[in-house]
Amino acid sequence: MPLPILLILGALTAFGPLAIDFYLPAFPAIATFFATDTEHVQLSLASYFVGLAIGQLVYGPIADRYGRRKPLLFGVCVFTLASFACALAPTLEWLIAARFAQALGGCAGMVIARAMVRDLCDPLTTAKVFSQLMLVMGLAPILAPVAGGLLLDAFGWPSIFVALTLFSGACLLAVARWLPESIPANLPRPPLSGALGQYRRLFGDRSFLGHALTGGFVMAGMFAYIAGSPFVFIELYGVPAEHYGWLFGTNAAGFVIAAQINARLMRWHGPAYWLQRMVLLFFACAAVLFGVAWAEPAQLWPLLIPLFGCVASLGCILPNASACAMAGQGANAGSASALLGCLQFSIAALSAAAVGALHDGTAVPMATVIAVCALVGTLLSRWTARGERTDLAS
Repeated sequence: MPLPILLILGALTAFGPLAIDFYLPAFPAIATFFATDTEHVQLSLASYFVGLAIGQLVYGPIADRYGRRKPLLFGVCVFTLASFACALAPTLEWLIAARFAQALGGCAGMVIARAMVRDLCDPLTTAKVFSQLMLVMGLAPILAPVAGGLLLDAFGWPSIFVALTLFSGACLLAVARWLPESIPANLPRPPLSGALGQYRRLFGDRSFLGHALTGGFVMAGMFAYIAGSPFVFIELYGVPAEHYGWLFGTNAAGFVIAAQINARLMRWHGPAYWLQRMVLLFFACAAVLFGVAWAEPAQLWPLLIPLFGCVASLGCILPNASACAMAGQGANAGSASALLGCLQFSIAALSAAAVGALHDGTAVPMATVIAVCALVGTLLSRWTARGERTDLAS
């Protein structure tokens, strides 16, 4: 895949982590500004997840019917306007609503980027390209909390959303000028009237559903960490807000490195092989994290070690789960990508809300949700693998 297209797709895919990670260090400041607490500010994160889940179902069939470029341009425009609305928020309710609108726009980039990779690549190359996209989008969670902390300290929390507005505006220009349509002109376009039928077919596809749900529960574990880490790091263990990004970025660096290792692992085995094994690694790290959290250590570092293992393992799991789910979807790649993203972020929204609902002033709620997500993801991976072996034997 040409480097300019890869960079643009990476930037579009980064809308999600940027809009999430950029403002994490500002949670306490936003709570103070709106005279509330961190748990209520977490609702702005949950509303973003809900918007991502709903919006993707809409963009998928539209992108299959009308092409990739027009829905993408529309979505990036919405994201840009909603980001500016977040910066102007006079109340927490305004911020929560603007975050929902921001997600409705941003999910266009996430859905259509995955679909374009499927348009242009075979399944094995798709796994490699997804891993490369992890490198591009991995800069977001490394740099965003650090930059967010610096902007927060210098200009206040609204400046974070102003920066998002400028970034998405630059992406809008890049898409308009350099990103071509990826659907061949002679490929049949499925009608919008068949969208529900396509989603029913995908729900009946055990391989697609199993891989999508495996990736969804694993991603939910990551978003439980994202939702819980501002409290655990900043308020529970006293990490300065401007230093939060360095800890968060260290884990993100592990994610990026693992994704690049995953691309090279494709030389020996396919994505399904590595997916099953890396899910077990994630479960092992989550189990250790759960035990450490219940011990309530006096210092932060015992939690950081298993957290690093959990986040790093995702760099192998997520691209492989996506590649396995998207394999064989062909002309309906947009709908498959949409349902994949919807399932993932619906579960992520529930996990983020669960961390807030279970809040008890310790790291236990975050660790518990991560461990439950890891267990369910592992069981789903084994269920999917058994089904594929059965299909091959029949």
